[in-house]
Amino acid sequence: MKKVIGKDSKRAGKTEFNPKAYERPGLSVDEVEEIKEAFDIFDADASGEISISELIGSMKSLGFDTKNPAIYKMIAEMDADGNGVIDFEEFLDMMTARISEKNTRADLERVFKLFDEAREGHITVQALARVARDLGEDISLEELREIVQRADLNGDGKLGFEDFYSIMTKKTFS
Repeated sequence: MKKVIGKDSKRAGKTEFNPKAYERPGLSVDEVEEIKEAFDIFDADASGEISISELIGSMKSLGFDTKNPAIYKMIAEMDADGNGVIDFEEFLDMMTARISEKNTRADLERVFKLFDEAREGHITVQALARVARDLGEDISLEELREIVQRADLNGDGKLGFEDFYSIMTKKTFS
């Protein structure tokens, strides 16, 4: 097993990523690794930083209108130190901050109601199966039952709004 020191370790000229160095309360090592994989997609030249041109190029390839001023505002917000590039720490901060900012209680109540088709105050396995099917996802009823069981924080056997809200605003799902 390789020994990794600090945030990144140089070994034979190659940088080895150490997700443990980026662990934060509410953010698991697996989640850090997933965010790093997303970062690496944008970091086309593997420099360890995303330049504005790399970000714009990636956004163009995804079909975004790169002339939109909101994109440049987003870049400026992400580039916390103002050096013109986004390093992994800045990217990680942005990704974890956006999760909680976007999930306001009112927004999540609207989403919950989309799942609660019978308006009974809870989400059923059947409702999850319908949504998964509509989205083209192939998830078995057994897997969906396990999702509901893991998300049922109060143990009442149902996925109520409080369970849904807690899960959606948490940064870990273990």
